[in-house]
Amino acid sequence: ILEVLIKGLHRLEYRGYDSAGVGIDGGNSKDWETNSKSIHLIKQTGKVKALDEEIHRQQDVDLDVEFDVHLGIAHTRWATHGAPSPVNSHPQRSDKNNEFIVIHNGIITNYKDLKKFLESKGYEFESETDTETIAKLVKYMYDNRESDAITFTTLVEQVTQQLEGAFVLVFKSLHYPGEAVGSRRGGPLLIGVRSDHKLSTDHIPILYPGKDKKSCNTLPRMDEDTCLFPVDEKAVEYYFASDASAVIEHTNRVIFLEDDDIAAVRDGRLSIHRIKRTAGDHPARAIQTLQMELQQIMKGNFSSFMQKEIFEQPESVVNTMRGRVNFENNTVILGGLKDHIKEIQRCRRLIMIACGTSYHAGVATRQVLEELTELPVMVELASDFLDRNTPVFRDDVCFFISQSGETADSLLALRYCKERGALTVGITNTVGSSISRETDCGVHINAGPEIGVASTKAYTSQFVALIMFALLMCDDRISVQPRRREIIQGLKVLPDLIKEVLSLDEEIQKLAAELYKQKSVLIMGRGYHYATCLEGALKIKEITYMHSEGILAGELKHGPLALVDKLMPVIMIIMRDHTYNKCQNALQQVVARQGRPIVICDKEDNETIKNSSRTIKVPHFFCYAILSVIPLQMLSFHLAVLRGYDVSLLRSRFHHFLTS
Repeated sequence: ILEVLIKGLHRLEYRGYDSAGVGIDGGNSKDWETNSKSIHLIKQTGKVKALDEEIHRQQDVDLDVEFDVHLGIAHTRWATHGAPSPVNSHPQRSDKNNEFIVIHNGIITNYKDLKKFLESKGYEFESETDTETIAKLVKYMYDNRESDAITFTTLVEQVTQQLEGAFVLVFKSLHYPGEAVGSRRGGPLLIGVRSDHKLSTDHIPILYPGKDKKSCNTLPRMDEDTCLFPVDEKAVEYYFASDASAVIEHTNRVIFLEDDDIAAVRDGRLSIHRIKRTAGDHPARAIQTLQMELQQIMKGNFSSFMQKEIFEQPESVVNTMRGRVNFENNTVILGGLKDHIKEIQRCRRLIMIACGTSYHAGVATRQVLEELTELPVMVELASDFLDRNTPVFRDDVCFFISQSGETADSLLALRYCKERGALTVGITNTVGSSISRETDCGVHINAGPEIGVASTKAYTSQFVALIMFALLMCDDRISVQPRRREIIQGLKVLPDLIKEVLSLDEEIQKLAAELYKQKSVLIMGRGYHYATCLEGALKIKEITYMHSEGILAGELKHGPLALVDKLMPVIMIIMRDHTYNKCQNALQQVVARQGRPIVICDKEDNETIKNSSRTIKVPHFFCYAILSVIPLQMLSFHLAVLRGYDVSLLRSRFHHFLTS
């Protein structure tokens, strides 16, 4: 089973991680009863290869023992709570005897409250993770059970009802040997089924708790009509996985679970339960046959991870907002800033310090921050900030924006600001990174790992995170409440609007075919869209090795207009906001120089569409900048492909450059 688990983890390496671990039935005995009385945990930081080597160093695990029934769970961790370390790695355990262990994808937003409660009951914590709270909670439920006959499924049902946030969970326990229970809410979980024999059904009916009070915590008995098993009690294997790539080499028959499903394997039988009925519930889960190859599943229908990450943005912005924005009562909660928000609200100015794409995220959101906080907001390139020895004071608040949390210039700027007594805030995508450790407080954008070297989904998630901060800063100011509600309700529909923009991909590809032989491209805009121009130009440089320049349209007549002629490709961003008339003037200047601009505009802006030979139309939004950047991300990708660059190799080339 260790070979299956390790190989499955290798298949998930493309998703990015910082540590890995396994939990298996322990001991050297060949007797199942003896072996199932202990659980062996092996965890290691770094690559899966390091974990594999650690497994082979174990003295108390006989790798040659074979079992008829064996259960193991394994996990690769992308740190969200606590730095990468063996103790913070998964599986997390309930106690030193490993009575319950659990693996977890996602974030539990109420873990601090649960942890405080469990500590008051005498439970001791050893890690910094939110996941350990789940392991301790299931043990608490077991220790305080009303009946010794309580099932593993019922325990997990009780635990999931106490959890807030997003999670995918798989549990294993000494008290329920050979049983596995998994559940999901807000994340993917599938079950692969492998058997050489006919299965009892291809649709598993959903089980619900009984209606009477006595049976409200007891799920129905499993029988031939309610669960999946091989006919004539033949051998069967079940694989719980967050991604089909981990199981496709073993089986192409899978069951996709839905939110709040609880799946249990017991005595070779798989059953699926739900806590309560809701409108639209499907009565069963079907076994589906995957027709895709492994590499296809890892990348989906995309040719590279960069393209995949561009198309993940509807989900990544949701993950950034998940558990933080309540669209019903228009509230925003950023737990990482909770203890410092009053101090931030009293500050003299905000300074945002970053490099590259992260710097552009600061430029893009500066106007909203200034509008909602009424504070002066500086946006600084970290290298220039240090070169100038910029004055920083104790009543300043300095933000450090970085996808990796390890950007060298930003780290140096952070230490510079700390020496001068400023409050420091990190906006990162990597928990345990240097910036997240060294700042006083911060926000993790939770965009998920970026494999492509060109940052795409991290940019939009940084954008959303900074907007949420602005909303939090003005939650008690009456004068801005109408605007604040407008922005929050705008964020609610943002994922759907991003999907609408992504549907323009074919149109963008045709545009790339017209531009890829050119030597240069100019991108112009103003207001919110100046940052989009800078970011779009950076993406084209970074991915296509083509010269591109982002130009503030207000500066057009002060020099850049000299570059415009009928041969120079020009992309202009003109949206129906406070800069609309000024951008129309810039458009006329470009046309007067015989330029043939491609205009990114509001799909309802009939005037611009009518007066432009080529337009890319995006939906109306309170802050267009987060939507207008996506066509430029797609354009850079298609330009790179047409110019003959293998986008999937860009990261390795970039990494080689750094290390050499």
